[in-house]
Amino acid sequence: MSDWTRERLHPDYAQSLRVDEMLYDSKTDHQRLKVFENGTFGRVLTLDDVVQTTEGDNFIYHEMLTHVPILAHGAARRVLIIGGGDGGMAREVLRHDSVTHVTMVEIDAGVVEFSKEYLPMLSAGAFDDPRLELVIADGAEFIRRTAGGYDVIIVDSTDPIGPGEVLFTDTFYGHAKRALTTDGILVTQNGVPFMQGGELTNTMGAFRALFSDATCYLATIPTYAGGPMAFGWGTDGPARATPPDVLQGRFDASGIATDYYTPEVHKAAFALPGYVKRLIP
Repeated sequence: MSDWTRERLHPDYAQSLRVDEMLYDSKTDHQRLKVFENGTFGRVLTLDDVVQTTEGDNFIYHEMLTHVPILAHGAARRVLIIGGGDGGMAREVLRHDSVTHVTMVEIDAGVVEFSKEYLPMLSAGAFDDPRLELVIADGAEFIRRTAGGYDVIIVDSTDPIGPGEVLFTDTFYGHAKRALTTDGILVTQNGVPFMQGGELTNTMGAFRALFSDATCYLATIPTYAGGPMAFGWGTDGPARATPPDVLQGRFDASGIATDYYTPEVHKAAFALPGYVKRLIP
């Protein structure tokens, strides 16, 4: 198994990926970062052997965290991304010509430079778009002091371990709500509910206290193993009730070609299985 890497995120379940060619392997005092080639997923980025993103299936994650809130909102001009140093989230947001400004807050400048070198296909030129403002700062501190005015806020965080833990707190979500416009939308990544149910429950508890419309939606991403992934959704506006024909019209007008997102998938993603519903307070 020397040519395989094994993910140990969960105590009693693991997935393995074949390493066809190791492109980067660096271990520091705190973590081990790898980039390798895999026959199915292309370039794979892992942190302590936990998959962060892949060339092959990142489109699902990035399309569903961007197009769902932006098209549901219908008039999003200013978007804030917390995290997302690989540039994939910015790539998808900037495909919307209607978006005039994107603020991307990444805690580590090295992640951006690393991703430009080893995973340039993820950002696909997003870092050169004049609408993108890259801020190197702690996301929790930025959200606390920002003047706000964002129509959509996307939290593209790692799991709630180490530096990413603060992005899953009630205080952070409260500051994020303050940074939204009146009908603004906050979306978050909340792990795989079957394996990480507590993560979703905690976030939804905070969202229910903050927003009149608080729920999650789902998408299946092959390398985030253990079932569909949950994305938190919070807003005080009417966006989730946008009729399918309106979503279709907005999608058609955008001219964006997608590989996962469709208006039909958008509506269906909010239909939750019983075990996920029971995780929402």
